[in-house]
Amino acid sequence: MKKRLEKLKKVFEAIDCEAILISKNENYVYFSGFNGSYAYLLVMKDKILLFTDFRYVEQALFQAPNCELVKVTTDFKEILKEELVKYNIKKLGFESNIISFKSYKELNVTLTDVTLLPIEDEIDNIRMVKDKEELTKIEKAVEIADKTFKHILEYIRPNIREIEIAAEMEYFMKKNGAKGQSFETIVASGYRSSMPHGVASDKLIENGDSIVLDFGSIYEGYCSDMTRTVFLGSPKEDMLKVYNIVLNAQNQAIDYIKEGLSGIEVDLYARKFINDAGYEKNFGHGLGHGVGLEVHEEPRVSPSGRKALLKNMVVTIEPGIYLSGIGGVRIEDMVVVGDKKSKVLTKSTKEIIIL
Repeated sequence: MKKRLEKLKKVFEAIDCEAILISKNENYVYFSGFNGSYAYLLVMKDKILLFTDFRYVEQALFQAPNCELVKVTTDFKEILKEELVKYNIKKLGFESNIISFKSYKELNVTLTDVTLLPIEDEIDNIRMVKDKEELTKIEKAVEIADKTFKHILEYIRPNIREIEIAAEMEYFMKKNGAKGQSFETIVASGYRSSMPHGVASDKLIENGDSIVLDFGSIYEGYCSDMTRTVFLGSPKEDMLKVYNIVLNAQNQAIDYIKEGLSGIEVDLYARKFINDAGYEKNFGHGLGHGVGLEVHEEPRVSPSGRKALLKNMVVTIEPGIYLSGIGGVRIEDMVVVGDKKSKVLTKSTKEIIIL
């Protein structure tokens, strides 16, 4: 925690503030350890105040011993004002990408003697490089997802609904240590598998279907994210061809990705294999994204991913090809960026599976 707070010093210097108000859940978890659903952090150069209400007082005292607890009993803005006056704070940084314009106006009205200084993504960016503790938790979340994939292969059969498969996966993840799923589980079969975010529906699984399974678990606040595409019965020849192209593109990208490259460079490298195979119009999303306390966070491994990749960033590599009305294939692993060679966390097989 001390090392994480040290990184905030650069933000203080960049915007010339005396304190920073943190309101984003993932950010106050990162800098305090408190993971209740309602909190604000007021970070000063030598003190941290954690604001929460009656529901979370005991939890806050246990999870955030390095913070001074301020119990919210009335309007938070008034209580914040009292603390800012107490510590003579005149310049306050705030997360401008999180606080709504309405809330900003209300803060401006209440904090009459305080200058509000916007912070865009500088705080989120601190979380991009993962420390040892974070990597351990992410690896556990990935392990739960890998076990879930192995389990669900024994469960999939003809005439079962996609939504039943998703429910079984989510139940299994919780039984095996997950707090919950990282996002709404995607189970898209047959013609629906051409929808990249085809969340589970009432469609029945049929022989010949390609089945895209995109899911993840949360372990102690940290997310995993993986995708596998499997086939039931006799798969269509064009889908087997597509599968091998996607797998080749993904493997090549995993071998290529390393510290110093930008997200754009890695995306273009993988995309070239798909484009050269004639499927340029069938891969319309980015190659990957960062994963941590949020399942989708910086850095982006996509055409908009301008940030340089650094050692111990955790990202997904997930190319896909989608043929409207026919089906789709996506394969996704989580990778820890290395200085020379990156480490693949996802262990599930990527060989073609025909159930």
